[in-house]
Amino acid sequence: MLREHCDETDLIELYPEIKLIHVTAALASGALFLLRGTAVNWGGSWGMISPIRYLSYAIDIVLLTAAMLLLAILPSAVYGNGWLWLKLTLLIAYIGLGTLALKRGRTVGIRRGCFVAAIAVYTCMYFIARTHDPLGPLKSLLSVLR
Repeated sequence: MLREHCDETDLIELYPEIKLIHVTAALASGALFLLRGTAVNWGGSWGMISPIRYLSYAIDIVLLTAAMLLLAILPSAVYGNGWLWLKLTLLIAYIGLGTLALKRGRTVGIRRGCFVAAIAVYTCMYFIARTHDPLGPLKSLLSVLR
């Protein structure tokens, strides 16, 4: 029933709005992780309180929902050069590093190292998403150096 009223051609009309939601949620998620990670690793206990954790979950749900909608409505040629697969692989690394940085790292050194590594991975994902190229960070750096 829903399929009769809403198909890919209808959803593609919402592409600008879905992309805006996705980008906004990605930036909000990264900013909140940066704040939480800084708090947890340098003496603030507020980074792990329930309302902040639940806000993080809510933002990430919106982010992933928008990502899935974009994946469903865009033609597969958009991902032809492998940028999306690399970004998704880096996302898995980012989640693992973030978990170690906020909670599961056994020592302060491990937590801080994982926090810095997670921020580096997030930055790579950002540039890959901006350029739609697996070499996104390198291309961005080379364009600055020219």
